[in-house]
Amino acid sequence: MPYTIAEIATALGIRAEGDTTLNVSAVAEPGSARASDLALAMKPEFADQLSQGGARAAMLWDGADWQAMGLDAALMAPRPRYAMSGLSAMMDAGAGYAPGLHETALIHPTAKLADDVSVGPFAVIGADAEIGAGSVIGTQVFVGQGTRIGERALLHPGVKIGHGVTIGDRFIAHFGATVGADGFSFVTPEPSAAEKVRETLGDQAGATAQSYARIHSLGGVVIGDDVELGANSCIDRGTVRATQVGNGCKFDNLAQIGHNVVIGNDCLICAQVGIAGSSRIGNNVVLGGQTGVSDNLFIGDNVITGGATKVLSNVPSGRVMLGYPAMKMDAQLELYKQLRRLPRLIADVALLKKSVSKADPSD
Repeated sequence: MPYTIAEIATALGIRAEGDTTLNVSAVAEPGSARASDLALAMKPEFADQLSQGGARAAMLWDGADWQAMGLDAALMAPRPRYAMSGLSAMMDAGAGYAPGLHETALIHPTAKLADDVSVGPFAVIGADAEIGAGSVIGTQVFVGQGTRIGERALLHPGVKIGHGVTIGDRFIAHFGATVGADGFSFVTPEPSAAEKVRETLGDQAGATAQSYARIHSLGGVVIGDDVELGANSCIDRGTVRATQVGNGCKFDNLAQIGHNVVIGNDCLICAQVGIAGSSRIGNNVVLGGQTGVSDNLFIGDNVITGGATKVLSNVPSGRVMLGYPAMKMDAQLELYKQLRRLPRLIADVALLKKSVSKADPSD
């Protein structure tokens, strides 16, 4: 940094117009942009704010009249939000993690770290762990025994990776994320009340109070390439076989992935999603915030769930689901409309009953 408008256009593969030699050193919203900033005015309603700031250049939608906006230069993107992905990568100066191995880090002698791995203060790396080239292990990160992490990983402070975990290249884990904790798996000597309720859908007659015995998690976790895990999200290890996450999956904050779950490629798992044990998720699935998926279910490829959806049965590929219990979105929205009409319907029925009761019996 700084970059010229021409350099940005070339890097992003988009068109530049105006004074392409103009330098910009940061991005900003249109109303607060300075002369050295590139304003992000990617919709007409954002462009209206350009007059409130001092930007000389902006990223705009394809076909925008940048000259009428008083700009000296413009970047024209057919899909501005996608172009912003590359632009933000160019402008990101990073968190400033220092290179090399900090003197307070505890690294087991049998661990294998590539020459250019960065390890921050008070990090702990266990026996036989392997960390790939270009990886950054932040402050107070824990990497367990026998775990393998690929190249160019970025583990922010407080991340915990348990033993026997395998992670591909370019993995990013944000503050407090956990991979490889034991699954939530307990059993009683006799069928428990919860088991009876599940079979009877409400009747727990005959169930007795019992203590729970722990089922240990003997499987690990296998994560593919280009996976990102949000802050305080958790992926539990499998009971016998490994919990699996495919390539390109992105997890928001506070997601919970249970034991034995299998997730396909390029899935988007939003905040506070919970996937119960042994469920299988296909490729390119989007689970909206607070979606809950019950255990031992299958969700097909390209499924999308709206926020707070509760999935209690298998979902075929390509469905868009909403509600509790999950239904096809169009059907669920129609039900919502009918619910809003219920007070009027009840009032109409009351009037009809009143008119019938007052009618002349001889008629």
